[in-house]
Amino acid sequence: MKNTLIFIFLLASSLVFSQRGNTGDKTFAPRLPEDVFNSVSNASLKMINEVDHDIIVLVRDQNKKYLRHVYIRNNGKFTFKDLPITRLYVQFKSKDFYFEDKERTVINFGEKHTFNFFFDPTQLQNYIQITEEEFFKP
Repeated sequence: MKNTLIFIFLLASSLVFSQRGNTGDKTFAPRLPEDVFNSVSNASLKMINEVDHDIIVLVRDQNKKYLRHVYIRNNGKFTFKDLPITRLYVQFKSKDFYFEDKERTVINFGEKHTFNFFFDPTQLQNYIQITEEEFFKP
């Protein structure tokens, strides 16, 4: 009986933690187009998630065309490398809501930028809430 309870506990705990992705996962790959790369630009954008929950970040170009997306665990970091030279729109899914950063990040040849998520975006005015359809458009 004791062994059965231990087995059930281990099985249940592994199922609970198996639902959470790893930093760098392409969570929505089936719903979004192929990633866009430009190896000549040598430009990168480092994303740092310092909020208390996991987020999914999506990067768009100046025409709001999809470039790439990634899953980032809380207190995790991920770097988008070989980005095209453009103005970037950063969108992200935080819990059950979708947001877009009001500012644009300009990417030039060889530049390395950093973008920090360090607070809950619902409490400050740096982001606008967008719809799920806007987040998933190609």
